[in-house]
Amino acid sequence: MDWLERTAKLRQWTRSGTRAPHKPLLLLYALGRFQEDAEGGLRYSMVEQDLQRLLTEYGPPNKTTPAYPFHHLVSDDIWEVRTDHGPGSPGSGVRNLRETGATGRLAPDFRAALRRDPRLLSQVTRLLLDLHFPPSLHSELCEAVGLELEPAETQELSAVRRQRDRRMRELVLTAYEYRCAFCGYDGRIGTVPVGLEAAHVRWWAFGGPDDVENGLCLCSLHHKLFDKGVLGVGNGHRVLVSQRFVGHSPAAREHVIALAGRPLVGPQPGAHPVAAAHRDWHARQVFHGEPRPATAA
Repeated sequence: MDWLERTAKLRQWTRSGTRAPHKPLLLLYALGRFQEDAEGGLRYSMVEQDLQRLLTEYGPPNKTTPAYPFHHLVSDDIWEVRTDHGPGSPGSGVRNLRETGATGRLAPDFRAALRRDPRLLSQVTRLLLDLHFPPSLHSELCEAVGLELEPAETQELSAVRRQRDRRMRELVLTAYEYRCAFCGYDGRIGTVPVGLEAAHVRWWAFGGPDDVENGLCLCSLHHKLFDKGVLGVGNGHRVLVSQRFVGHSPAAREHVIALAGRPLVGPQPGAHPVAAAHRDWHARQVFHGEPRPATAA
């Protein structure tokens, strides 16, 4: 039984690149709890708030509930649910899950495999992260679910992972003349750029291509905020800032809020700007809420 393949093929609602990270987030959370207590169960009423926070922070912009993955992950034969009345999930209704004492945990065969092979937990975790989230969020997601990873054996993952184009970073940074497209930052140590990254607009995990039309050169701060849905790119290639972002310090106002409505810095003449289809995907699947009005110059 190949647990990596099973993890890669989780049944998810997919349509036109829609993000549905509900099951991956629950599975990451369960792996973190397994690492802490291999025999412990996750009683829905006790973990509901934790799971809701994960969905709010790392899920799609639309409102959603952890009851859905808690029930439906059973169909992937990687998770089991019992109630106070015996085995089996009571359904995806929040009230039923709470009132029946629904408790989930990794399936017995999966738990046994994790005990036999200490590498498997790291491999499954890294696979979930690669398939469903951008690299800028991997470390903080592990911290959020309480996972501590050992260096992973990665060669076994090649069958289920797309290969990235290693040239993308250089192509994107060159197109934007080694400047952050949001703030213009262009720091270097000698001749080597520092703190500049190539960001995918449509995430690589969701079919985003490794090309300049799907890339932005961003500083480390704005890359993280872009992937968290605080920042986006709107019509006319202007910066969007989410109204949900709150920051009272001068730094927050200067480095985030003041960006609202500014035109992007770059790309240079002859380079392709971000394609509308990729901008639209990010606006629907990542950007949170409505954009702030443009800041007065």
